[in-house]
Amino acid sequence: MKYNFDEIVNRRGTYSVKWDGGEFIKRAGLTKRYDEETLPLFTADMDLPVPQPLLDALHKTVDNRIFGYSIFPNEYYEAIQYWFKKRHDWEIKKEEIIYSPGTVHALNIAVRAFTEPGDGVIIQRPVYPPFTRAIEGNGRQVVNNALICDDEGYYSIDFKDFEAKAKEEKTKLFILCNPHNPIGRVFNREELKKLADICVQNGVLIIADEIHGDLIRRHQTFIPIAKVTDNNDHIITCTAINKTFNVAGLHCTNVIIPNQAHKKTFSKEMGMQMASPFTISALIAVYNEGEDWLEQLKEYIDGTMEFVQRFLAEKMPKVKVRIPEGTYVMWMDFSAYGISPKEVHDRIYNKANVILEDGSMFGDEGVNYQRICIPSPRPMIKEAFERIAREFEELN
Repeated sequence: MKYNFDEIVNRRGTYSVKWDGGEFIKRAGLTKRYDEETLPLFTADMDLPVPQPLLDALHKTVDNRIFGYSIFPNEYYEAIQYWFKKRHDWEIKKEEIIYSPGTVHALNIAVRAFTEPGDGVIIQRPVYPPFTRAIEGNGRQVVNNALICDDEGYYSIDFKDFEAKAKEEKTKLFILCNPHNPIGRVFNREELKKLADICVQNGVLIIADEIHGDLIRRHQTFIPIAKVTDNNDHIITCTAINKTFNVAGLHCTNVIIPNQAHKKTFSKEMGMQMASPFTISALIAVYNEGEDWLEQLKEYIDGTMEFVQRFLAEKMPKVKVRIPEGTYVMWMDFSAYGISPKEVHDRIYNKANVILEDGSMFGDEGVNYQRICIPSPRPMIKEAFERIAREFEELN
């Protein structure tokens, strides 16, 4: 089936955070302005229709007419195993899989389960803000292994700093983001193995957020960190259909925990979690029948990113941006304009009426940056950048 991702689906009136959450968005401080002309491109869900097999599965669930407590059937686990073996050559055992209603939820559980108040948790800023909240909100200490950005906007890991911080007595946990949000790096085998080896040598548990692992560019290869080492007992991996198939509202993360003692500890801290029948039928459908849609989606996103890069080079050449190796976010450096981050924000959010995310939300390393989520119909993305370009025209 051929999907038309240029189709603009009206999401207003569907309880969408992006399109109906104006008061919430203003209270959160993202913008002073939110109206019917606002283009919200700040949050990581797509404005693109989901795979037809998913719709068919959900319609079938609706037709049952009763939505009671649900079990996880064998088909659920088999679908997960099938997908990761086929897409990533990763053998996952059924007994390693545990359901969580979300990845941020799982990270909070892991922090509480495997660390004590005051312990240190390594993250690599600039990074997804809920990582910080999961650490500080549970009384733990952020240990920042800041990523290194070169003159071309390419990020790499400071391994010397990482190892020094992993050796600190209080450091107990490392939250890896791969593909990395917001910088878009897909870490390679050598980088991942080095991280894994340093952590095992120093007794540091790894919690890997790999939920963007299916959303990579055509020429890239994603490798789960659990595959790079012979001993993955110190690795816990979060996977999800939420980002890949645009079903964030169905709350479906699967945590892979090879070490059964760790799985028991995690499960005890989390308590019983039950998924809705919609979540279960959705996962089975997309992992068994969603691959064709995903390949079309990736091609479309790649094309949109190429459009953005060309547009900025022509209309806003002072903005530094790279096409990321993975994810569907783009990380844009506005520092060459020589104006304050506050003025950059005002020109984009209040004047152009486009909502992005200020880079400062991702740590001090993100000051002067803006993050945009681009999985929306390309005409919408084009309109957003045309509005922004007009507000910076006299500064080029």
